[in-house]
Amino acid sequence: MVHHLTALSRTISHALRHEPWLYELELDGEGWVAIEALLCALRSQRREWSQITDQDIVRVMEVADKRRFELRGAQIRALYGHSTPHRLRKVPSVPPATLFHGTAPESARVILAEGLKPMGRQYVHLSVDRETAYQVGRRKARDSVILKVAAAAAHAAGVVFYEGSEQVWLADAVGARFIELTRRQT
Repeated sequence: MVHHLTALSRTISHALRHEPWLYELELDGEGWVAIEALLCALRSQRREWSQITDQDIVRVMEVADKRRFELRGAQIRALYGHSTPHRLRKVPSVPPATLFHGTAPESARVILAEGLKPMGRQYVHLSVDRETAYQVGRRKARDSVILKVAAAAAHAAGVVFYEGSEQVWLADAVGARFIELTRRQT
């Protein structure tokens, strides 16, 4: 059952975050799509998903280690991580005073010199705490580096931030002057 939910979660993420056109889905400007359209797409992906329901999607969301999707009425969207060609609209928000970014040591050197850029994504992803940033950084390098972002100062200087979820904040880009190397809190 867990394997089934993991595969389903990955497919939903791919459909909503990266290549919706492969699933014949049309996301609106904020990334929303009808749950029924997503279900139809999922049912055609695998024989064992032919009877999938909206309750299966809810179950995926309930067992997830972090919040990746959002439901609103009969619609669903991915909260962050989009690499689709069109930019999703987000509502600007006032960020916490400090945010964090986990990355590989070689990337940290570039970021400290040039700032944080979204690279292949639509937004820069920032974590609310060091531990989350460390876990994100571990996906990129075994010895991940934690960068501390002076989000309040950046916001005061005109950097726009968006709340992605309880653990993730987004920004268009963050200049190097607001970033410093920090150590992981254990």
